[in-house]
Amino acid sequence: MKNGPLYEVRKIKDLKDMLSQSAELYANDTAFLVKDPRALGDAAAVAEAEGAINANNKDGNNATPAKDKSLPYLPVTYKKYSEDVDAFGTYLMNQGLQSARVAILAETRYEWYISYMSTVNGAGIVVPLDKELPVAEISSLLNRAHADVLIYAGSKRKEVDAIRDQLPEMKIIISMDEPVEGSGDLYFWNCLTEGYKLLGQGDKTFVDAVIDAETLGILLFTSGTTAISKAVMLSHRNICINLQAMCSMLYIGPDDVFLSVLPLHHTYECTCGFLCPIYRGCTVAVCEGLRHITKNMQESKVTIMLVVPLMMELFYKRIMKAATSTPEMAKKFRMGLKISGLLRKIGVDKRRKLFARVHDNFGGHLRLLIAGGAAIDPSVLSGMQDLGIHCVQGYGLTECAPILALNRDAYYKNESAGLPLPGVDVKIIDKDENGIGEIIGKGPNVMLGYYEDEEATAEAIDKDGYFHTGDLGYLDKDNFVIITGRKKNVIVTNNGKNIYPEEIEFLLLQHDLIAECLVSSASDSDGKETMIQAEIFPSEEKVNELFGAISLDDDRVRAEIEKIIREVNHSLATYKYVKRFELRTTEFEKTTSKKIKRKY
Repeated sequence: MKNGPLYEVRKIKDLKDMLSQSAELYANDTAFLVKDPRALGDAAAVAEAEGAINANNKDGNNATPAKDKSLPYLPVTYKKYSEDVDAFGTYLMNQGLQSARVAILAETRYEWYISYMSTVNGAGIVVPLDKELPVAEISSLLNRAHADVLIYAGSKRKEVDAIRDQLPEMKIIISMDEPVEGSGDLYFWNCLTEGYKLLGQGDKTFVDAVIDAETLGILLFTSGTTAISKAVMLSHRNICINLQAMCSMLYIGPDDVFLSVLPLHHTYECTCGFLCPIYRGCTVAVCEGLRHITKNMQESKVTIMLVVPLMMELFYKRIMKAATSTPEMAKKFRMGLKISGLLRKIGVDKRRKLFARVHDNFGGHLRLLIAGGAAIDPSVLSGMQDLGIHCVQGYGLTECAPILALNRDAYYKNESAGLPLPGVDVKIIDKDENGIGEIIGKGPNVMLGYYEDEEATAEAIDKDGYFHTGDLGYLDKDNFVIITGRKKNVIVTNNGKNIYPEEIEFLLLQHDLIAECLVSSASDSDGKETMIQAEIFPSEEKVNELFGAISLDDDRVRAEIEKIIREVNHSLATYKYVKRFELRTTEFEKTTSKKIKRKY
């Protein structure tokens, strides 16, 4: 494979310009597939849906009509979406708030998409919040952001009720679902209707608002695994540069349908799974929940999905389990792979036909899976590719809006995080004897800084403008970024050798008996030498398969884990050997983005 020319992309100066162009280019095409009749403005359907919701939610914790599984996907055109953004933005600006700080606390739904774009395209600064955070942290982040508008889903009503009196700067609270009488909250859809009235009366404050692409427009809180979350300041320019660069590396076009399964507050899903498809004229289908992914894939005819490694690994394991469930099926499957491989060598691709059942389970149209958020086993990527579903992984951070490196569709290495984006300079500094050092990046996608934290900003961005990622790795001969671990996690032995716990964890996790693990250092019995230890959470499913219903820390489980550790040790340099391990019977504590929290 050779790195061919970049795909041509249209220029955009800010997100308002992006939406305006898309609304004109793709006016009557479908922007969103939703299961909420309110999005179409169908009064009769809306009344029926809201009646059903209220009947099913007598406890006051309203759900969205998307939870009514009898509803089909409903198309919202680019023209309708753009008009809704203008109307809601007009309403927000009419409230007399200058540069409003608008926080969004909700699951993925159509109101989220309107709220985000209405805010950044004129009304103020958007603050997407993680809906899984505990109440105390939601309150803290709202106050740290100086939010004066909160838009929330009915599913988060209890949390909002618990913190109302803790938000001294909050001026307006808007509920996406019909608010409880007497709460004082506004109803999102009434606000939208009022916005349309204002537009009809000639209110052009939002439509004519000029965007400064260089200033703060998006305030995002990181989900750090070790410390208090930082507030990352991004501009329209940061995001737009990232959109243009990533789309020049991967082909994404108007025929593509994205199924949104990851949390929208996270910059990975927001930039790549919402703003990117809107930029490229695609359709975004809202997933009803992880339990409904397969059904929604088939209903939406999805072509592209953003996933985290855990999801892709689960997809692959299920495929392999079904394909090899009997000796006869396993033989047939292996034969299919062999035939496919031979045909591809002469330029004939029959993967979709040979593995039609796999493709049908994914809706029949899936062509690309993009993995991000953590490293993924290269064999999983190549395994999915062998079945005719192309997979690539990228590397990003909230501070980089988010993509720093990305594998291309026609030029990729499964063991790498990808090539630096066009216009981004990636370097390795403070290299060790193996050429591994800290990854730093410089480009127009790098954040403005951390909000109200000049000290942390100065630590993260050096005088030359390079953002220090805290990740360790190297650039290979073809300039692909290879990540080896986190700078904070590195273990230095007494003789100065560097050990990257992620490397050992990766090898341990290749075994089905190990569900989760954490590698760290400890002193030996004399307190003189550094040794490696592992804390392991065994797979309950595999333990039950091997031994029946026994405790996860049973001696029989310990004996099997010991064999695995010996096997892994034999593949490592002696100074990396795992000398001690402990079994745990509960999962590790994780962040809301499902990363294990490390203690330092």
